[in-house]
Amino acid sequence: TKAGCSLVLFCVANRWFSLSFSFFAAETLMDTRVATAELGWTAYPNSGWEEVSGYDENLNTIRTYQVCNVFEPSQNNWLLTTFIDRRGAQRIYVEIRFTVRDCSSIPNVPGSCKETFNLYYYENDAVIATKGTVFWMEAPYLKVDTIAADESFSQVDFGGRLMKVNTEVRSFGPLSKNGFYLAFQDYGACMSLLSVRVFYKKCPSVVQNFAVFPETMTGAESTSLVIARGTCIANSEEVDVPIKLYCNGDGEWMVPIGSCTCKAGFEPDNGNVCRACPPGTFKSTQGPSLCLQCPPNSRSTSEAATICVCRNGYYRGDGDQPDKPCTSVPSSPRNVISIVNETSVILEWHAPRETGGRDDVVYNIVCKKCQANRRSCSHCDDNVEFVPRQLGLTETRVFISNLLAHTVYSFEIQAVNGVSNKSPYPAQHVSIDITTNQAAPSIVPIMHQISSTMNSFTLSWPQPEQPNGIILDYELRYYEKDHAEINSTILRSQTNTARVEALRPGTVYVVQVRARTVAGFGKYSSKMCFQTLTDDDFKSELREQLPLIAGSAAAGVVFIVSLIAISIVCSRKRAYSKEAVYSDKLQHYTTGRGSPGMKIYIDPFTYEDPNEAVREFAKEIDVSTVKIEEVIGAGEFGEVYKGRLKLPGKREIYVAIKTLKAGYVEKQRRDFLSEASIMGQFDHPNIIRLEGVVTKSRPVMIVTEFMENGALDSFLRQNDGQFTVIQLVGMMRGISAGMKYLSEMNYVHRDLAARNILVNSNLVCKVSDFGLSRYLQDDTSDPSYTSSLGGKIPVRWTAPEAIAYRKFTSASDVWSYGIVMWEVMSFGERPYWDMSNQDVINAIEQDYRLPPPMDCPSALHQLMLDCWQKDRNVRPRFTDIVSTLDKMIRNPASLKAVANIPAVPSQPLLDRSIPDVNTFSSVEDWLAAIKMSQYRDNFLNSGFTSLQLVVQMTSEDLLRIGVTLAGHQKKILTNIQSMRVQMSQSSTPMA
Repeated sequence: TKAGCSLVLFCVANRWFSLSFSFFAAETLMDTRVATAELGWTAYPNSGWEEVSGYDENLNTIRTYQVCNVFEPSQNNWLLTTFIDRRGAQRIYVEIRFTVRDCSSIPNVPGSCKETFNLYYYENDAVIATKGTVFWMEAPYLKVDTIAADESFSQVDFGGRLMKVNTEVRSFGPLSKNGFYLAFQDYGACMSLLSVRVFYKKCPSVVQNFAVFPETMTGAESTSLVIARGTCIANSEEVDVPIKLYCNGDGEWMVPIGSCTCKAGFEPDNGNVCRACPPGTFKSTQGPSLCLQCPPNSRSTSEAATICVCRNGYYRGDGDQPDKPCTSVPSSPRNVISIVNETSVILEWHAPRETGGRDDVVYNIVCKKCQANRRSCSHCDDNVEFVPRQLGLTETRVFISNLLAHTVYSFEIQAVNGVSNKSPYPAQHVSIDITTNQAAPSIVPIMHQISSTMNSFTLSWPQPEQPNGIILDYELRYYEKDHAEINSTILRSQTNTARVEALRPGTVYVVQVRARTVAGFGKYSSKMCFQTLTDDDFKSELREQLPLIAGSAAAGVVFIVSLIAISIVCSRKRAYSKEAVYSDKLQHYTTGRGSPGMKIYIDPFTYEDPNEAVREFAKEIDVSTVKIEEVIGAGEFGEVYKGRLKLPGKREIYVAIKTLKAGYVEKQRRDFLSEASIMGQFDHPNIIRLEGVVTKSRPVMIVTEFMENGALDSFLRQNDGQFTVIQLVGMMRGISAGMKYLSEMNYVHRDLAARNILVNSNLVCKVSDFGLSRYLQDDTSDPSYTSSLGGKIPVRWTAPEAIAYRKFTSASDVWSYGIVMWEVMSFGERPYWDMSNQDVINAIEQDYRLPPPMDCPSALHQLMLDCWQKDRNVRPRFTDIVSTLDKMIRNPASLKAVANIPAVPSQPLLDRSIPDVNTFSSVEDWLAAIKMSQYRDNFLNSGFTSLQLVVQMTSEDLLRIGVTLAGHQKKILTNIQSMRVQMSQSSTPMA
C-alpha cells in the first residue's frame, strides 16, 4: 500500500540520513536539513507528494517529501519549492539525497512503475503565487536532468543494513533573473526526498603572491574562468602587470598573473606580511629578498632603511650596489722611474700601498710643458701620444712620444678609483720632471715614380718638413700587394732617390719610406702602390720611347696620369677584397625565381647551428621591454599571452607572446624558435609580423603583433551572417596577397587554413603559423591532422598529390586556399562536415568537390573549383587569384549571381549540410542545429514554442521578435522553407 511504502522510506531516512561536506567553497541558498517547520512546498495533485516529519541520527527534526502511487496508472506528480533568491550567482548546484524502492520488489506492481524522477527549474524576477493555480502546467520549465538512483532497496530491514541512500548533484545556468524555483516530477516511482541543498560555488578570499584576492563567484559555465583583481598587501607593490587570479568552475583559483613583492625597506614574513627592516639592516630593492646587515663602513639608524649611509671618509661609487662596502680613495703611486729616449719617455711606477678597499684603481697622466726655470708650466700639446692611453691606465707603465726636443716636461701620475670623484680632496699623485733630447725627423709626405721596367722601378721623395737635424739616410719598406706586410723587404738609400730591383713583372707593390737622424728613425710614410711593367708594356715602351727632356710638360702629364691609374688599381683591389666577404651571403638572396633582387626564403634547418638562424633573422628583445598581461590561449610549447611591448624610441604596442614552458630540452627550444627564424624573413601587410624574440632570459618568448579578433574560423562563426559578400571577398583578397608574397619567396606554407589566419580590429587578415614542419615529425592530438599516411597532414585542406606523395608546392597551397575560401563563405563551417579523414580522401579521389555555401556567388565557387583542379599544373597561381579578386571588388555586379547546388554526383554528401527536421524534438534543438541558439528566448517569449508554429513564420515575424540582422533572417527563413518541404513530404505530422 501507499502507507506501507511511505513507512519503509521514512525508516530508511531515519537510519541513513547524515550531513555531507564539500571540499570546495560554497554558499548555501536553501538547505532542508536545517528546517524545523513545514517546508511549505506546493504539490500537485494533492494525492501525489506529501510532507513527512522525522528525526536524524542526532534526534534533530527533519522534513522530507515522499510519493509512492505505484499502483495507480499515468502518474504525473509535481513538487515545487518556494522562491529561491540566487544572490547574484550565475550557476546553481543542487544536492539531492533520496531513496528509491526497486519496482521488482513490490508485489503485483504494474509495468508503469519507475525508478527515476525529473528535476526542473524556472527563473523569475519575483515570487509567483502558486496556490490555486496549476503553475507547472503553464510555466515553461527548463529541464535539468532525469535522475536515477545508483542503488535502490528491495526489502525492508529496520536494522538498516540493506537500506541505501543516493546522493546526486546537478548544476544549471547561466541565470540572469532575481531567483528561481525548483520542481521535481515523479511519473510512477516509490521514493522519498530526504534532503535538498541548493548552493553555488565560489573561490574563497585568499592571499597569494603578497596580494589579497576577494571572494569570487564562479562563472556561468563549469568551464568558465572569472578574473579577480588582487590588491597588494601593506608595504608591497605590483611587480609588473595588474595582479589577477582566475576562478574556475569548481571554485578553485588558478593561472596567477603578476604578483606583489615587498617594497624596498621591507622583507617577507611568513608569506603574508611585509615587515620593516630593523635598524642596522637594509633592503634596497623591491622583491622577495630578505633584509641584509649593513655592509662594512656603513650604518642605518631607523627602520625600513633602503640603503645604509657611509661613515665619514668612506664613499659608495656610482656603479656600486647598496650591498657593497663603503670604500675610500687610494694613496699615491710609489717609486716612479723614467727612461728618456730622445723625444719620448717611458714612465713606470709601483701601485699605491692603500687601494681604499677597492680593486678598480686606475692611473691618469697629467702632462705639462715647462720653461727651463720650471717656474711656469702649461698643458702639453694635443699631438703628444700616450700608449696605451693617457687616462684610465690599468698597468703601471706608459709610453709617451711626440714630445718637443730639448724641452722640460712635468708628469703627474694620479691614482684614482671608483670613489675618487666623491672625495672633496684632490686625487693622490706623484710627480716627475724630465728633459727630452734630440727629436726624430717628421714623416715623408709623398713619393714619386721616376721610371719603371719589368723588374724594377725608381722612386724619389722630398725631405721631411721637420728634419730635426741632419738626415743620415732613408729606409724603404716594400712588399707585393697580394702578400702580407710581414713579408716586406728593407732597402737603405743615402739620398732621396732609390731604385728597387729584383721585382716581378706586372706586379703591384706597396712602398713606405722613413728618414733617420742621430735621434733615430721618424715614422713611415703612408702606403703607396707602384707597378712594374708587363712584357707587352715593356716592348711597346721600347718602340715608342722618345728622348726624355727633364722638366718637360709632357713628361709631367704622363707621370701624373700614371700615378692616378696606379692609385685606381690599388683602390679597386681594396674594394673588391671587402665585397668578396659578402658574395656568398648575397647568393642566398638573389637566386631562384622571382624578380631580380627578390629576397628568397632560407630554411633555418639548413643551418648547422639553428641558433645562428635565429640570430640572423629574429631581433633579440630585452625582456624588460615586454609586459605580460593575460593568458589568451595555450600553444604546443607553452602558454600564449597578450601583453605590451615598449621599445626605446617607439610607442608602446600590444603584442602576442608565445612562451616556451619550463623543463624543455634543446630540441624543443630549437623547434620553438624555428618559427621565429621563418617569420623574421617575411615583411608583408598580410603576413603576421615578428617583433622579436627573447632568448637570453626565461621564459624564452616569441613576440608578434597582436591581432584583436583572433583566428579567422572562430571569428566568422561568432559573426555568422554579419558581413557582406564584398567584405568577405576583401578578407580573401588579403589572404591571397600574403600567399602571393610567400610563393614569390619560394616558401610553401603546407598548413593554410582559416584557423591559421589571424584577423585584426580593421578586419585585415594575416597568414600565420609557420610551424607545420613539427607536425610531420611529432605526435599531436589535433583532430585536424592525421598520421595514418606516415606523417601529420591536415587532410581536409591538403591537395591530393601532397597527401599521396608528400609533394608540397605553391600549387598545393593554392588547393588549401580554395578550402579557406569555402570556410570564409560558409562563416567558419568545417570542411566536409563530419566525414572522416579517410572518407574525405576517397571522395576527392572520386572527383567530389565541396558544393557552394549558402548564398555563395557562382564566380567565387568557380574560383574554388579552379583551385581544386586535380592537375596541379592547371591550378591558378596566387598572382592570378589576387588579380581575379581585385576585378570582383571593382565590379560588384559580378558577385550577384548565386551558385546552385548540383544534384549529382554530390547529393548524398550535401545532405549532411541540410538539417533533418525529423531529428528535432523542440524549437531549441532546431535553433541549435542551425547555430542560431542566441534567439532561443526571442522565439519562446514570443509564443513560437513548437515547430508547427515556427514553419508558419514570415520575415515580418522575425523582425518583430528581434532578429534584425539580414544574414541571420535569411539563414532562418531558408531553414524554415526546408522544414516546410520536409514536413509536406513526411507522412508523420510534427508534434
